[in-house]
Amino acid sequence: MKESRYQDKPWLPYYEKDIPEKLEYEEICLPGFLERSASAFPDNMALLFQGYKISYHKLNDMVNSFAACLNDFGIKKRDRVAILLPNLIPCVAAYYAIMKIGGITVMNNPLYSDRELKYQLNDSGAKVLITLDLLGNRMVALRPKTKIKQIIYTSIGDYLPFPKNLFFPFVGKKKKWAANVNPAADVYKWKKILAKYPPNPPQTEVSFDDVAMYQYTGGTTGISKGSILTHGNLSRQVQQLGAWFPDFEKGREIMLGALPFFHVFGLSTAMNLSIYMGWGNILVLKPLPGALLESIRKFSPTFAPLVPTMYIGMLSHPAIRRSNLKSVKGCFSGSASLPVEVIKKFEEKTGAVIVEGYGLTEASPVTHINPFNQEKRKIGSIGVPISDTECRIVDLDDGKTNVPVGESGELLIRGPQVMKSYRNMPEETAKTLTADGWLHTGDIAKMDEDGYFYIVERKKDLIISGGYNVYPREVEEVFYEFPDVKEACAVGIPHPRRGEAVKVFVVTKQGKIISEKELMEFCKKNLAKYKWPLEIEFRDELPRSNIGKILRKDLRAEEMAKRNS
Repeated sequence: MKESRYQDKPWLPYYEKDIPEKLEYEEICLPGFLERSASAFPDNMALLFQGYKISYHKLNDMVNSFAACLNDFGIKKRDRVAILLPNLIPCVAAYYAIMKIGGITVMNNPLYSDRELKYQLNDSGAKVLITLDLLGNRMVALRPKTKIKQIIYTSIGDYLPFPKNLFFPFVGKKKKWAANVNPAADVYKWKKILAKYPPNPPQTEVSFDDVAMYQYTGGTTGISKGSILTHGNLSRQVQQLGAWFPDFEKGREIMLGALPFFHVFGLSTAMNLSIYMGWGNILVLKPLPGALLESIRKFSPTFAPLVPTMYIGMLSHPAIRRSNLKSVKGCFSGSASLPVEVIKKFEEKTGAVIVEGYGLTEASPVTHINPFNQEKRKIGSIGVPISDTECRIVDLDDGKTNVPVGESGELLIRGPQVMKSYRNMPEETAKTLTADGWLHTGDIAKMDEDGYFYIVERKKDLIISGGYNVYPREVEEVFYEFPDVKEACAVGIPHPRRGEAVKVFVVTKQGKIISEKELMEFCKKNLAKYKWPLEIEFRDELPRSNIGKILRKDLRAEEMAKRNS
């Protein structure tokens, strides 16, 4: 193996033409980019929900009106405001309004329990909450246990085109798309309060060093941690992303806004990138396969950041046969590895180029992307570090010594998108961020001689069987090659002799039946013996996170509970 030379940045020759190693950043915060897009493309569609369109000019006015409202509610610079919404027009408007007056935004997952929400609302110190009528009464009941004073709620029916807007009042509650919120003090309807304020908020000086938001981690490794992201982190991130795709012009494309905006992946790559570029954004409420296919069919997006389960789900859905997906030119995939066969089939169906990338909450989130070029990308790799992003791989034991090229270790990252710290967690911050700015990702990775990086596995996901390291991903890739397997997830289970053995959970394609024996025979041909699964369990579906990622930890927890009972 060759000596490590991470400081030489061997990945730079593989950058596409016109992508610089270092960017000259515009010192403009996200609300400034919205103002610029509204000035350059005032009549262009900014957001589209269920066929209802709002232009950049109207979105900017909506942001300014709500910023004036928040100011009237007493929100000043550095005050925290929470958003608890799916991908709706008010979600985007509220996010930009909070930042415009120097507030700190706290995005929350609408699927969270009251216990999880109570923790995040209290840890953040949020004073105002913007939510959905379906959650309104729950949030009013939870309010006394938090510092929340005012609650503003919107409805799925607030922005619908004709004739959907006429039918919604009659069918909304019956289908559980809407709910009555009981009258209470300091609880307001979004549209009513928006109409009360002209679009003239106070001018607030906001700099790159100011805190823009607390973005909470998923809490998959314990207590949810609030990553403190600055205006500089978020602005430089969208400028990094915009620079990586120079063939996509400002004001000319349409984004598929399917990734949840409350998650940092969707926030940066779908919502903020779209506004920075002056693109239209198709808001998808629930990114299920049928809804995704319908959105592409009806509204012809050209750029789509998605997660693997979304690609897999669309390809497995019966409607794929009658869906024309040729409008899609570019796709970005993250959160987990995308099987080779899925890339091949989706590209054949669309004509698009899919590039895989990598990121984490603490880095706003994107740090790596494959070159947007079928000749230069490496399938299975997370790609190369994007502009201004340094990377190295260090020894798993000491966390400091660089390992040689081709060897596995922990991935460390340094760049302008890396968070300031965790909120109220100095010890966790010290474990994660070094004094000279290196972020410990907790992911095991390797770099090849060309400077392309590969995630081998999360530290905690490594299966050690009989002294051998087994990475779940390599087992899963073999299962994905089996024609009738739709999804697979490998976990480690206790074994009396080997310490751990492999168990694989499998979902078959619709209408297909596979025997355990068939799969085991396939594994024997394609995996070393110590990687063979001890057990295979068939499931109708696998547990997922809010962005569709398969929750390996939940499956492992189920297994441990079963064995300990």
